[in-house]
Amino acid sequence: MEVELQGKDEVFMNRQKQEIREAIAAGNQALRSLKEAREHLSGAKGWGIWDMLGGGFLSTMLKHSRMEDAQSSMRQANQDLERFRRELQDVDVPAGIHIEVGNFLTFADFFFDGIIADVMVQSKINDAAEQVEDAVCHVEDILKTLREVEQEL
Repeated sequence: MEVELQGKDEVFMNRQKQEIREAIAAGNQALRSLKEAREHLSGAKGWGIWDMLGGGFLSTMLKHSRMEDAQSSMRQANQDLERFRRELQDVDVPAGIHIEVGNFLTFADFFFDGIIADVMVQSKINDAAEQVEDAVCHVEDILKTLREVEQEL
């Protein structure tokens, strides 16, 4: 009977390790997408400042190009974060360890709604950059916890 229980425990542990690896892989992909969005937003910020200082047509075009790149990256990050959230639901963590999934998938929803003036654009770029940075930190914290759980198994 004990051998049978050990076999079930081993199967459970192997399955749990596999679920953690899948969650880590999904988290790493989400992190890559978020960092890409952060880079595009950084470029948009720079060109936005230049544009506010009178940079002209070229700076406006480059700013909007970086904003489009950022928006595309943020859409991909949202998809990757959603996959990460689903993978986290499959992970059974030991008592005393808490992984907060939360809802950090909303930052792209408002980013490009009704942009009228350069100052408003810059404000929206800055807000989106802050939310992306918060999401990066949150994903990194969750990944750290997952790696610790994986080590304990």
